[in-house]
Amino acid sequence: MNPIVVVLFLAIVILTLIVTYIAAKRTKSAGDFYTAGGGLTGWQNGLAIAGDYLSAASFLGIAGMIALQGFDGFFYSIGFLIAYLVVLFLVAEPLRNLGKYTLADMINSRFDARKVRGVAAISTITIVLFYMIAQMVGAGALIQLLFDIPYWVAVLIVGVMMTIYVLFGGMFATSWVQIIKAVLLMAGMIIVSFIVLLKFHFNIGAMFTEVKTATSHGADYLNPGIKYKDPLGTLSLMLALVLGTSGLPHILMRFFTVKDARTARRSVITATWTIGIFYILTLFLGFGAAIFVGESKILEANPGGNMAAPLLAEAIGGNLLFAFISAVAFATILAVVAGLVLSGASAFAHDIYGQIIKKGNISDRQQMLAARYAALGVSVLSILISLGAQYLNVAFLVSLAFCIAASANLPVILYTVYWKRFNTSGAVWASLSGLISALVLVSISPSVFSPVEGAALFVGEPIFPLDNPALVSVPLGFLGGFLGTIFSKEQDLRRYAEVSVRAHTGYRGSKSAGP
Repeated sequence: MNPIVVVLFLAIVILTLIVTYIAAKRTKSAGDFYTAGGGLTGWQNGLAIAGDYLSAASFLGIAGMIALQGFDGFFYSIGFLIAYLVVLFLVAEPLRNLGKYTLADMINSRFDARKVRGVAAISTITIVLFYMIAQMVGAGALIQLLFDIPYWVAVLIVGVMMTIYVLFGGMFATSWVQIIKAVLLMAGMIIVSFIVLLKFHFNIGAMFTEVKTATSHGADYLNPGIKYKDPLGTLSLMLALVLGTSGLPHILMRFFTVKDARTARRSVITATWTIGIFYILTLFLGFGAAIFVGESKILEANPGGNMAAPLLAEAIGGNLLFAFISAVAFATILAVVAGLVLSGASAFAHDIYGQIIKKGNISDRQQMLAARYAALGVSVLSILISLGAQYLNVAFLVSLAFCIAASANLPVILYTVYWKRFNTSGAVWASLSGLISALVLVSISPSVFSPVEGAALFVGEPIFPLDNPALVSVPLGFLGGFLGTIFSKEQDLRRYAEVSVRAHTGYRGSKSAGP
């Protein structure tokens, strides 16, 4: 056990617990718990969004993907980055103007229907669980490598930490943990990338030449087709990544932590610059790991390739850099899982319990208590599921969450804001058709069934040919919303006109989430 690693890990834990303690004193209402009272500035929320978005999949998963699969691994970086343009131009401003605490609030600004809120909450919880599994798997692999402890103990440690943040600090603590993590992560990325480039005397061409002979793929390493040989499969993956961000509940929830749509736009711009720089640097981490660590050592440490970045840090910077990068990876996971727990707890406590079961007749104190119980429940469920997913690549797991978000949430968001004929039946059918089709198609895909033992969860022939079903499930989500709408006689053009004005101007927008 490396004493430097222990010290840095303890420093991260102590720092985040201090933040939680300070935040707990400021968390006095449901608005404080869910949205930090709407008091974050544009740059603060932008860094928090980046901290929320740059997850274990990005830092650990993509570096491993690029190291092992070459150009195909970089598809994730491209898709994750471009996704923020969709958020900026189509989603951020209307969402902030129409919503209060959750995605379901935004949709219900047009449809006062408990069934719409219920379906939106179910979709949110499903996405949160998929995304959470990815973070927990990454955390378990990291801590297992560093401290030589059983995987289940490592997962339990992270689960306890994330529950503490949310139970006591709410969105205040979660936001500042994410901001701190974003700064540390960018510092770590820049340092490692600088050292990798320094070894090639800042000659990127020399690095590309070297990596052609560093792996078993040879010159094909720099060409597409190592992992994604099917063009339709690649298109499906990219569709999920580019459109999925706009439907991720824990990202969308961040737009309610600012006072108005203008600040929300500033948040997205700050986040996009931060995220853009990060994903460009993943190329140097992946190539560096392939050259200085090697395939066999990466696979030996973790079959999913999730430990490529920490191993690269050790190879080029010794124990100190290894300890720092490992601690940053740990902070990355803690920040993201805290945001996910809060998002899932909000769906349970605010949407299902507060608005559906209690029909809005719930006090602030009751809602905060329900949220804390829900946070505990989400944490426990995530830990239990994560114990069976140890050997899956975390970037792949996140791509499935993106697929569900793009299929179930994005059609409802866009139809709600931009289609005047859209109605309650359309909202329910859009969400259910996208959600169910994504889950069913994933369950019969090569991601779950493979004739090669160990290549997937089960041995067998897949029925559906694509690893990521977004190419089919996203159109089905939009089609379900369209058919559900046109076959229903319900129509309220006056309500749409009101919502349209609010979505694009903020006029008569909700003030309860802000100061």
